[in-house]
Amino acid sequence: MPPNGYSDDDLAAMMASPESDLVERKRSLSNSSATKILRSICAFANDLSGHGKPGVILVGVEDDGSCAGTTIDDALLKRLADMRDHGELLPRPSMDVQRRTLDGCEVAVVTVQPSNHPPVRYEGRVWVRIGPTVRSATASDEQRLAERRRNLDAPFDLRPAHGASIDDLDIDHIRRRYLPCAVSAEVLAENQRPLEDQLRSLRLMSGDTPTNGAMLAFGREAQHWLPESWVQFVRFDGDDVTDPPRNSQALTGRIEDILGDLSRLVRLNVSTRLDIASGDREQRFPDYPVEALLQLAYNAVMHRSYEGTHSPSRLYWYSERVEIESPGGLFGAVTPETLLKGATAYRNQLIAEIMANLGFAQRFGYGIPSAVRALRSNDNPEPEFQVEDSRIRVIVRAARR
Repeated sequence: MPPNGYSDDDLAAMMASPESDLVERKRSLSNSSATKILRSICAFANDLSGHGKPGVILVGVEDDGSCAGTTIDDALLKRLADMRDHGELLPRPSMDVQRRTLDGCEVAVVTVQPSNHPPVRYEGRVWVRIGPTVRSATASDEQRLAERRRNLDAPFDLRPAHGASIDDLDIDHIRRRYLPCAVSAEVLAENQRPLEDQLRSLRLMSGDTPTNGAMLAFGREAQHWLPESWVQFVRFDGDDVTDPPRNSQALTGRIEDILGDLSRLVRLNVSTRLDIASGDREQRFPDYPVEALLQLAYNAVMHRSYEGTHSPSRLYWYSERVEIESPGGLFGAVTPETLLKGATAYRNQLIAEIMANLGFAQRFGYGIPSAVRALRSNDNPEPEFQVEDSRIRVIVRAARR
């Protein structure tokens, strides 16, 4: 594919194929079709599906893909090109208009690049394309597009923690615990650079200021800088949130402390039934596989939103199920359908890197599929994901024995 568009063969195939979230066909440019074309430009620029490919509007083609015989003159091409600067289409999309001949049919091809600054609006509304249909975006669609824009800019955990200084970091802990995990022994032995340069190379500092991710992982008072960065653990004596809590804890401190406490509490609360099988062999039957609960809990800490919310991550343990809740909806191009398959888009790139270096993530994209396999092996039902605009909740039910 050419850098900014498609080859003639690609476009001919698009002309003959059904419309999709990358292809729109129009017979001509009339007053009534102009608004629809502008909405399509807006939708292609937003690229809700996350293809990362240009969307194409073919003018001069019938709905069935046949040639409409429309005159493709300079006046038509200019009208189409001028749509880029329409005052109600903001921010202005990157697009190209060309006259092309496809299988003997002269066509005006409008190629719209995905925007680096979504959401794009037309007449104050965000338009997105779902399959062949253009519609007004939902609040969840807009949140995904806004987070994709932030993903193209510096993510929250890589931004400087304003007001913090290197003195607010536990430097001894970084030297003793983190540097040997993040940097090879040979490089450490040869490294004569000042500590500040080492921290910048690991993205723990931006200029002279620690990043938000560094304050979460190595801050002396992590919750002072990120008040929402704690985890609420509650073990209920029943199956309802109104039942009395058997154990309730606020897990605070550095991210390694929080994840360590989560690991300890999960292991303490998993119940194991022992059976003596034939031949006096002892078999253990846990109600939940520890690995699955830990992967899902770590995932909630890694991928949650740490801005625009004052909510902690939560792990609520009931008599017949465990619920793990993470503030912030899906991020980037991840959808509810691809979530179970391990699709990833990192809202917190530095936090994910730190967790991996510290041994709390085996490999990226592995957590949820690994949890699903562990649950199946233990005869637990598959996890149930409830996705909302402001949170994701996963429900894990006890083993069916």
